[in-house]
Amino acid sequence: MRTIIELFETSVAKFQKNIYLWEKQNGTYEGTTYQQTHDLVLRFGAGLMAIGLQKGDRVGLISEGRNAWIISGLGILYAGGINVPLSVKLDSSVEFKFRLQHSGCKMIIVSKGQAAKMEEIRDQLPDLEKVIYLDGKENIGSNDISYHQVLAKGDEFLLSKAAAFEAVYKNIQPDDVANISYTSGTTADPKGIMLSHLNYAANVTQADTLLKIKEDWKTLAFLPWDHSFAHTACLYCFMYNGASVASLEIGKTPMETLKNIPKNIKEIQPHILMSVPAVAKNFRKGIESGIRQKGPIIEKLFKHALKIAYEYNGSGWDRGKSSVAIYKPLLKLYDKILFSKIREGFGGKLEFFIGGGALLDIELQRFFYALGMPMCQGYGLSEAAPCISSNVPSAIKFGTSGRLVKYLDVKICDLDNNELPLGEKGEIVVRGENVMLGYWNNPKSTAETLKDGWLYTGDMGYMDSDGFLYVLGRFKSLLIASDGEKYSPEGIEEALIDQSPFIDQCMLFNNQNAYTSGMIVPNMPAINREIEKQGMKPGTDEALTEALKIIQKEVDAYKAGGKFADTFPERWLPSTIVILPEGFTEQNHLLNSTMKMVRGKITERFSDELEFLYTSEAKSIINQRNLGTLRKL
Repeated sequence: MRTIIELFETSVAKFQKNIYLWEKQNGTYEGTTYQQTHDLVLRFGAGLMAIGLQKGDRVGLISEGRNAWIISGLGILYAGGINVPLSVKLDSSVEFKFRLQHSGCKMIIVSKGQAAKMEEIRDQLPDLEKVIYLDGKENIGSNDISYHQVLAKGDEFLLSKAAAFEAVYKNIQPDDVANISYTSGTTADPKGIMLSHLNYAANVTQADTLLKIKEDWKTLAFLPWDHSFAHTACLYCFMYNGASVASLEIGKTPMETLKNIPKNIKEIQPHILMSVPAVAKNFRKGIESGIRQKGPIIEKLFKHALKIAYEYNGSGWDRGKSSVAIYKPLLKLYDKILFSKIREGFGGKLEFFIGGGALLDIELQRFFYALGMPMCQGYGLSEAAPCISSNVPSAIKFGTSGRLVKYLDVKICDLDNNELPLGEKGEIVVRGENVMLGYWNNPKSTAETLKDGWLYTGDMGYMDSDGFLYVLGRFKSLLIASDGEKYSPEGIEEALIDQSPFIDQCMLFNNQNAYTSGMIVPNMPAINREIEKQGMKPGTDEALTEALKIIQKEVDAYKAGGKFADTFPERWLPSTIVILPEGFTEQNHLLNSTMKMVRGKITERFSDELEFLYTSEAKSIINQRNLGTLRKL
């Protein structure tokens, strides 16, 4: 199996009557079989050829996840085109336009919810010849066509030129580009990752060596379908095994769509879900809120049940071993009266989550494992199509990103590109058939990232003696002390945010400075509630000073004598703190589409604040700059 075409054709032959796609139609989920999907793909692909798509032409695809998304995507490939999947979160005037211009898209496929942003910029795209509207369009122009019209043109084309169409898709080569998948642009302009048919086919086979998806399994694909994690681990891996994928019910607004997740989960009753930390945290909040509503007795019982489960489960790897084995009967009781009821809220059939997109903190992993729905942390990046490693229910070790997929070479290197021995930290470097061809029209970045067939991930990590990979954060986000020692700040940042109700966001900084500094976005409503408890009126000079003391106390909890002392080396904790006047959001481009901080843009935006952090006035958190910022928040 060397191409996506081969992958799909094989699955259709093997699982033709199985349901591949579930979509909400007229209030209920209706299934589309592998054979029915295949028929639609052929019609759409032939329709694209009929309207002028040629081998190697790029076609943009921007839509919420739905049947027509994967049918369109596969149709592009069958017609010999290159799919350019785009995030629905993209800003039209800058990010959206850049990707379409840079990739030179000849056509674009848009949903009703994304059509307006397309209309706004279409006159600025000289390469664009056709816009295909998934939901049709009023006052259709000469360069517009609807999805159903493309299918109809495909029917006509197949009556007279079926052989020509077949000749195209049967001659797709493994190294032909299938997708140009754009990075989030965390430092400069986003790069277009060229993923070949072989990259995808190989990664599906690799992922299958870690986890065998059963053909009767279902999933609800609520992550963005353009993202490589959902694209491969969900759409293609499920296809390979004859399983089925349900799309999220699309609401009138993005928020309404998100609110459909719990309802759709109950309707679909998935066996596995793909998740990211932000979603996992929301699930946990919902569960804990539901428990609180049942009253203090149930809440106390739940907390005790969690405590027992945490002790029994250990680090996952050593679950139920040694003295904790005595908890097994009690845990079984708690599972029957509490945890199983929570699982019913997830449809009752959910066996586990696969987590990707960012590091998931250990506490969240422990929580979901206790409930009997393990959240298995994985690791990958789009340049590797993306799966590199993952925990799976049969082999879980909290804090790790699991074991490596097979058919992949991995080494850990120092800054001079020397391979390091087992257990030592360095850059994760991988080689395999899943590694991208390079970046579209960007030879400089390609040469920096691909060397002698090896992909330099930019992530720091190490392998342990049990064969588990630890991912420690981005090499480029490392704190670098004045003596050259390096440390990844992400663990400290996540701990400050997760453990403190008073800190919303945090970014640490040290670029060969005498000490580490911290930029903090406070949670003012929580701080004001605490201030009112102390009998002060929020906004007064006294209250503002107290607010700064509250934030400092949260940081000091990790220093000697604090309740979290020895969690992190003290030299990497922030010695100076500045309060930021605004938070990090997608709108101000300080978070990317996967909700990760865009560190380069944050340091650029707050360069004045960073400069202040290395002055004598910043040595105390109670200073005029911080007080002035709080007055405005």
